[in-house]
Amino acid sequence: MPYLGTVELKASDIRRIDITSSTSATHTLTWTAPNEQSLIVTINGVKQQNNYTVSGTTLTLDTALSASDLLEVIGINDIGTTITPAQGSVNTDQLANDAVTSAKIAAGTIDTADIADDAVTADKLANSINTEIAANTAKVTNATHTGDVTGATALTIATDAVDIAMLSATGTADSTTFLRGDNAWAGGGKVLQVVQATKTDTFTTTSTSYVDVTGLTASITPASASNKILVVVHAYVSNTSTSNGNAYLTLVRDSTEIFIGDTAGSRSRATTSIGPSRSHTGYQFSASISYLDSPSATTSTTYKLQAQANGSGTFVLGRSGDDSNDANEGRTPSSIILMEIAG
Repeated sequence: MPYLGTVELKASDIRRIDITSSTSATHTLTWTAPNEQSLIVTINGVKQQNNYTVSGTTLTLDTALSASDLLEVIGINDIGTTITPAQGSVNTDQLANDAVTSAKIAAGTIDTADIADDAVTADKLANSINTEIAANTAKVTNATHTGDVTGATALTIATDAVDIAMLSATGTADSTTFLRGDNAWAGGGKVLQVVQATKTDTFTTTSTSYVDVTGLTASITPASASNKILVVVHAYVSNTSTSNGNAYLTLVRDSTEIFIGDTAGSRSRATTSIGPSRSHTGYQFSASISYLDSPSATTSTTYKLQAQANGSGTFVLGRSGDDSNDANEGRTPSSIILMEIAG
């Protein structure tokens, strides 16, 4: 009677590969053969024996095939023999769902190229990252502005967009005030800086053209082109002539004469003058100048005095004209002071 018991045990696993149109002696199997004895190799139906070797998935014949040859390889693996799948032969169809765990994935092997676009959702991100993304999204959304402040990602303040109405300064802003460092509007006319040059020695000239009075030169750099410079000069001058012509002083900014009289024929133009002494040669007279200048500059500006004799006399500064050695012939200092006045 037929055998009624356990199902017949499968004793082997059989693989097969056919190769045509090859002219090579080396061929790749779709499985890993444990040894030559596990293979049945035929060429054109003729079984081969002892004329091939096998290493892993590589079958090597002693002689290369002809293009018309048919190579058939049958592999028989006994139960219990480990079969290693050929490289590249395992695909998703051979893997069970949820079969690959994180323990089977080498650390650091998954990079951005392995992740599909838009595959990572917010649910897979840490809460702290989602919080930061939300905050930055709000900033970008709020950054879309038009008008004085523009930009969708980086805000830019338009040129000349910040006007007086946008400032928090105290006081009243108008044409007579300026904004101080303490954020307050203050009235103009403030003295911002003072520069002084003094001269204690004497100076003389017989030139009938203007020459620099050595030592009475000072330079100042205005903080604003709208600021003014108050020039104050104090000097004692004399003229040796008792009958012929005056001596003159003129104020010069850089190379330009300023605060001088109008043109009138061949007459000298000056800031101040001294006439001849009628009774005693060269009495000293006070020569004072006060002038509020508008240089309209923010670069270094030089102010100086120039002097000119007239006729046969000699212009003298800091002493009397004849300089006789007595108590009446003293020495006097001179000075030029520059004061920057806020516009």
